[in-house]
Amino acid sequence: MLDIPNEHKCSANSPQQVSQQQSELCVTMDHECGCGDSVEKPPPFLPQPKDGYPLKPEHTMGPVGPWATGSVTCSREDGITGLRPVADRYSITRHGPSEWRAHNSSVFQQSNERICNSQVTTADAKQCVDQAFAAANKVQPETTDLLKTRANVVYHWKAKLEHTINAIAEEMELLEADRRRVQRSLSVLIIPISIASDFLQLRSARLDADLVRDNVEEQLTKEIALCSEIRELLDRKRGEIETQIIELRSMKVRAENDWSDKIHSYNIDSVCANLSNSSPLLLWKPGATRFPADQSTPTSYEDFTREVLTDCESARQRSIILRTTLYDVYAKSIKDLRDQAIRVDIALAENVKLTQDCLQQLEQELLRCLNELASKEKLIEELRDTSKGLNNAMKLAQTRLDNRLNRQNVESCRDMPQLGLVEEVKLLGEHTSGMLAELKHSEESQAELVKARGTLEHEIMVKRKTLYIDKDRGQLLRSFFPSNTELSGF
Repeated sequence: MLDIPNEHKCSANSPQQVSQQQSELCVTMDHECGCGDSVEKPPPFLPQPKDGYPLKPEHTMGPVGPWATGSVTCSREDGITGLRPVADRYSITRHGPSEWRAHNSSVFQQSNERICNSQVTTADAKQCVDQAFAAANKVQPETTDLLKTRANVVYHWKAKLEHTINAIAEEMELLEADRRRVQRSLSVLIIPISIASDFLQLRSARLDADLVRDNVEEQLTKEIALCSEIRELLDRKRGEIETQIIELRSMKVRAENDWSDKIHSYNIDSVCANLSNSSPLLLWKPGATRFPADQSTPTSYEDFTREVLTDCESARQRSIILRTTLYDVYAKSIKDLRDQAIRVDIALAENVKLTQDCLQQLEQELLRCLNELASKEKLIEELRDTSKGLNNAMKLAQTRLDNRLNRQNVESCRDMPQLGLVEEVKLLGEHTSGMLAELKHSEESQAELVKARGTLEHEIMVKRKTLYIDKDRGQLLRSFFPSNTELSGF
């Protein structure tokens, strides 16, 4: 509220009262100067009734002398004013008595008018001061209320911006944690790829027939392809996260700039709302009522702030959707990796079991082959001994026949002994030939058994090599496969 000075605290007069006071003053002045209808005689220093025309001189005087009356002076503006000044040797006469009294009357009239005007001006000034202070006392609280309302509006938007900035900061922390998680996952995913690649390299050292593209190799190839696809997917997600972090950072800077402006504006409006007429540091500020060209309107102000809040919230929602998508990718990828790792382990275990069964069967077959080879060697020895026995019998029969060929004359008879010996030689020859054939077949069979033994021993060596690769090296290598927690980047 404005403080009205003491000299202005009197009640203001209305224009009618001022006019009435002026009229009374003028009437009083008229009475005093003899211009009214009063019967009193006017003072001698004011115009008299006889001053209308100059009096005729009682004594006739010449035109020149100390008592010269001069001549009547008449002008268009003043009418008859008196006598024309006359100069003689004693003095210079400029005006007559009537002119002197008329001059006095004009002085009083002018002073009265100026006093009346001054009283009217004083009344108008008091009224203007009262109106000004009343208007100021009415407008100033309204302006203060408007400033407080505006400060509350600015504080409301400032609080919303603070909430948005805090939400964006939290989202950036979560997104940064997810980025580090993806980075760790990309590093961890190198391990299964290395395990599968090393295992494939080891399995390429298998020998001969075991160097086959079996189910284990197919599953390992699928595992490498799956790990590569997941790494590419996570790498794309990392790029999207980094782009989203940049967008969130720019939105945060934009909101912080607006928030800083609103803090500055709120502090200014708070100071302005708390100022009063008795506050210190109140100074004249010429040009403070100007409107800057870049000044906004309340509508554009709210639209700008709402746009900032909307853009920040949109960026935050996109970040949330990105993180949700990343979680889904992790859940599906880890499940696929674990399922594929299980399939590889199952295929490897089946292959190891199959190889072990084959190796066991080969060892049994080798044992049977060795037993058969020993039997065959024994048979060959028996056939050779039997062949030697038949040779002696053949020699005996042939010796007998040869001795009987030495009989002479009639004694050289084709008797029954002769026929029996011939039959014996024939029979022994047939049996010897058969035994030799069997010996040859046995020796050939023995050679085949030796080859079979070599083949079996080679196959056993191959299977043991395969078992060493798949079981001793492969399963040990597969035991270092990362866990789900490590694959998740934790």
